[in-house]
This record gives sequence, C-alpha cells and structure tokens, in this order.
Amino acid sequence: MKKDGSASFKQSTVLPWVELRVANQSHACYDAHSHDEFSFGIINQGHAYYRNRQQTHHIGEGDVVTINPADVHACNPNAGTWSYSMLFVDTLKMGDVQRDVLQRDSSDYTPFFNDLERSPFVKQRFQALFDALQADSSALQAQVCLYEFIEVMLGKQAHDHIGKMALQPYLTHIREKMLDDIDHTHQLDDLAEEAGMSRYQLLRAFKSQFGLPPHAYLMDEKIKRAKVMLKSGKDISDVALQLGFSDQAHFQRQFKKKLAVTPKFYQSHFLQK
Repeated sequence: MKKDGSASFKQSTVLPWVELRVANQSHACYDAHSHDEFSFGIINQGHAYYRNRQQTHHIGEGDVVTINPADVHACNPNAGTWSYSMLFVDTLKMGDVQRDVLQRDSSDYTPFFNDLERSPFVKQRFQALFDALQADSSALQAQVCLYEFIEVMLGKQAHDHIGKMALQPYLTHIREKMLDDIDHTHQLDDLAEEAGMSRYQLLRAFKSQFGLPPHAYLMDEKIKRAKVMLKSGKDISDVALQLGFSDQAHFQRQFKKKLAVTPKFYQSHFLQK
C-alpha cells in the first residue's frame, strides 16, 4: 500500500464514537482490508475502482460508498488523484440508532444493503452529517443528522402514527425546556427520556409538530433572540456567550447562515453613529 500523505483524521468531539477521515488529492492505493466499524463516505473529486462483496464498481464525484463491518474491500484511484470524506461509526452505536429508526428490539445491527448510493437525497444527508461532525456542532445536531442519514439509508418512510394533538403536551414541554435553558447543551437521550419516547420517535414527532427538528428549532430561536440583543447594543461576544454558542466564530457562522450577513454588519444598522 502506498503511503497516503494527503489524509487527515479526527475523532469527533460531539459523538466520540465516530472517526472522520479526509483525503485531498490523494494518489494512494489500498490493499484489500476490512474495518470493525461501519464506514461510509462520499467521493469529492476524481474516479476510483471500488471493490466490495465480490463486486467491482467504478465510482466518481458525488457517489456515496457504504461498507459494513468485516466487509473486505478496496478502493483505488482510476487515474490521477481522488478526494473523499469518510466516517467510521462504532458498530454497537450504529445498531442502537438503527433499532430506534426501525422501532424494533433486535440486538443485531442492520447491514447496508448496497455498496454505493447515487441518490442526491443520500448525498445531501451524508454531507449534512459530515459537516456537523467536522464543525464540532452540538451533539444534538450531529445526532439528528445521523438519524436522518440512517433513516434514508434504511429506506424508512416518514410516518407518524400518533396524532399531533395526542403528542402536543409532551412536545410542548420539551420545547419549553429547551427554550428555558437556551444556553444549555441539550442531549437527545435526555430529551427523549423526559418525553417518554424513543430518540427517533421524538425527532419525528417534534419535526411534525413544530416544522423543524429540535436542534434546528433551537438554533432558529437563538438567532431570533440574537437579533433583539444586537439591536439593543449588546456586545457580540456577550450575545454568543449568553445564547450558548461554543465561541464567537460559531455564532457568526450560524447567524450568517440565517441572515446572509454577519452579526456586526446587522448590528451596525441599528446603532446610532
């Protein structure tokens, strides 16, 4: 195997049982091997031959490859270089998520059915998950993205079997808890336990009731409160701290995603000059 000097590795800080690997403009070739974890990723540039489960696939930009634990596989560039982003997820943790999504009690994990996926929806879900992990976003956001990725990979259809009115008291309580402690790092496990629901049930029901999953709903509220605070003249760093952002840079990124301008630029239009 040729040494790959283009690769970088990172253990997720928000989901410590997930490892990230990024290769940029890589020439490296890999002998047949396997992993203990689930591994899956996207090709960002170039073309390669991907062999898994006795099948060889020609893959390129935008393709999402999936590898089950113990699958013997190999990926090698067709010509020139290739770039990719991969995630390695602990098998037991993946099984926990899959059981939530499938709403079953089996202790086994469910293997990926296909060696690769070319659906734009799968690509979108993977990229959202990878970006959340790479940016060290909140654990809640990363968990939601993981559930949404696994949902689409398992072909799970979005059906809420409980009416909104029946769920409303539980969900209203969860929403109020999140908004009362807006600077707190909320954990999906804790919210689900308090609601008396599985993690997956809570995610689906909350989104059905309020239009956004919990982390996105909370972020939307933070930005709305930030606008009020900025208009009143509060220091940007204080706003970030009071609303529970990890740092000012994180606040600025999230604010700009929503309003397409920086907090400083926004605030400048409301303060006397």
